[in-house]
Amino acid sequence: MKIFPGKPYPLGATWDGAGVNFALASENASGVELCLFGGDDGNEQQHRIRILEQTGFVWHVYLPEVRPGQRYGYRVHGPYDPANGHRFNPAKLLLDPYAKALDRTINWNDALFGYTIESEQQDLNKDERDSAPFAPKSVVVEPWFDWEGDRQLSTPWEDTVIYELHVKGMTKLHPELPEEIRGTYAGLVHPAVIDHLKRLGITAVELMPVHHFAIDRHLAEQGLTNYWGYNSIGYFAPDVRYSRGDHGRQVAEFKGMVKEFHRAGIEVILDVVYNHTAEGNHLGPTLSFRGIDNASYYRLANERRYYLDFTGCGNSLNMRHPRTLQLIMDSLRYWITEMHVDGFRFDLAATLARELHEVDRLSAFFDIIQQDPVISRVKLIAEPWDVGEGGYQVGNFPPLWSEWNGKYRDCVRDYWRGADQTLNEFASRLTGSSDLYAWSGRRPHASINFVTAHDGFTMRDLVSYNDKHNEANGEDNHDGESNNRSWNGGVEGPTEDPQINALRARQQRNFIATLMFSQGVPMLLGGDEIGRTQRGNNNAYCQDNEISWIHWDQVDSDLLDFTRAAIEFRKHHRNFRRRRFFQGRPIRGNEVSDIGWFKPDGNPMSDQDWNSGFAKSIGVYLNGDALGGVDDRGEPFKDDSFYLLFNGYHEALDFILPDGAWGKRFEKVFDTTQRESGRPRAMKAGSKVRIESRSVAVLRRVE
Repeated sequence: MKIFPGKPYPLGATWDGAGVNFALASENASGVELCLFGGDDGNEQQHRIRILEQTGFVWHVYLPEVRPGQRYGYRVHGPYDPANGHRFNPAKLLLDPYAKALDRTINWNDALFGYTIESEQQDLNKDERDSAPFAPKSVVVEPWFDWEGDRQLSTPWEDTVIYELHVKGMTKLHPELPEEIRGTYAGLVHPAVIDHLKRLGITAVELMPVHHFAIDRHLAEQGLTNYWGYNSIGYFAPDVRYSRGDHGRQVAEFKGMVKEFHRAGIEVILDVVYNHTAEGNHLGPTLSFRGIDNASYYRLANERRYYLDFTGCGNSLNMRHPRTLQLIMDSLRYWITEMHVDGFRFDLAATLARELHEVDRLSAFFDIIQQDPVISRVKLIAEPWDVGEGGYQVGNFPPLWSEWNGKYRDCVRDYWRGADQTLNEFASRLTGSSDLYAWSGRRPHASINFVTAHDGFTMRDLVSYNDKHNEANGEDNHDGESNNRSWNGGVEGPTEDPQINALRARQQRNFIATLMFSQGVPMLLGGDEIGRTQRGNNNAYCQDNEISWIHWDQVDSDLLDFTRAAIEFRKHHRNFRRRRFFQGRPIRGNEVSDIGWFKPDGNPMSDQDWNSGFAKSIGVYLNGDALGGVDDRGEPFKDDSFYLLFNGYHEALDFILPDGAWGKRFEKVFDTTQRESGRPRAMKAGSKVRIESRSVAVLRRVE
């Protein structure tokens, strides 16, 4: 085989139409070998090439005879000295951190570990067995794809409605899909799925991790799996499990999925896990980073045999090292420029902000993103916490970033289950959480509002269970969150009691209405719109089965219709999609403020009312004549004015409608009791309107 020196950039395996350049960064290695594999099963090592060229700690070689589809891996030489942070072991075949595709999942075997598992010295005793027969192989890919003019959609934040989904779980049981594409990238863009999302009013799908991930060995040995995928090992490679084709085909299939979503006007946001890798703690396997340059890629403790773990997964990536930063930035740019995705949700993002031990809002990672001309222009969403000390950072991320608003989730759950809290908190969450985001110059869209997400109860389970029921996970129900802020309505789990079922249905509608009529960006958990249940499991991370999959033959059609109507109502009224926070005062000479708060008796809220922990009912007036801002023609935004009535009390209440400058007549346009039908009935200002227990009503000002 012909061997040329090659170039140190770009990193990874790059096909240029004539051959392939291979480049691998390792600061502490003493030597690197490139191994090429073939044969019927791809496990036959056909070439083992010693790389002689090194530039700036990048080992590189060019092979003019190699073509796309070639399987490969690295063997990296250096000291095996765990006490000093080095774990080089050339017996272990390593994945290319920049691999664009992997050919398979892991076939677990003791040889995948850099140390002899049976040894009393544990990871201090080097293992000499070859891991290649059991390890996934990196694959050279053909980068060309006919995008047919596709580009990112750049949907304005205020118009965005996010739908969080799992690639497999969304379609595995869908009866309208051909069996061969269920659970795949192609299945997600089948016309039946696209039609559902479009009719629902979704503008962006947020895909749970699709970077190639590893299934934890202990789960595999129990017959379970890492279904959620928060265990990444390939930051450039779409996971092969969601592909129909042979190795390498997953790249084209993923691109095809993005292109079809864009044709439907739906953005694609990726849930990405750059905080840790699948190699775990000091007793984990040697799959890639650990064997390439452990001391550079990972945050090591003072006793360098061990890892700093801010994620609960055994390790944390070392964001202080230039090569680790480069890896993440290159990965993000790749998914934007080559895969055309529209944004990212960063798992446990507080870990990325840790310069030393404390969370640093102005860490190098955020500085670089702020300045990057590619990454700074897409949607950036943080999960603003990790498991380390000081890791809860809701509201503390810099400009450009939106955040999963965990305080919104907790507050809204507490309100509708009747927990003791102040209305002041509820009002802040309903109006975009200015207390969290305004101080940093951000706008309401910084708040990603959600009631449920993949981690925790589904919305149906939230109103059906007081306690978690995770027995299927094999951990004696000790895993998962115990404080769910849920309420079962009086009976745990399914019941035939019609009153309890009616209450549960109304509570789900209350959550949907609150979510869609709050300022900020709503995020809906996939399946919540049809009443999906996980039978009380609030930590179904290891359940790749009917516990997690969406059952399309069990659709709550009433809830689906209500959710569609709520999203459509939001879409047509800018009053619920404000670009700026409320000012609490008249704007542009209006007679009344942009917002008004009232007690059920029609009087304005007082300071004492705001701080009462037992008040559960409130009216909020949204002035459509005082939106602030101008449209593309320079005209001030205007919309209808609405009066939202929230009754979290266990009995029906009479609300007196505000009068004077607030309006003369109102009509009811939304009601979570679903008792209103036909043409809306006009009601005079100052009159009483009865709001049923635990319900929301929306009134429109008609004059």
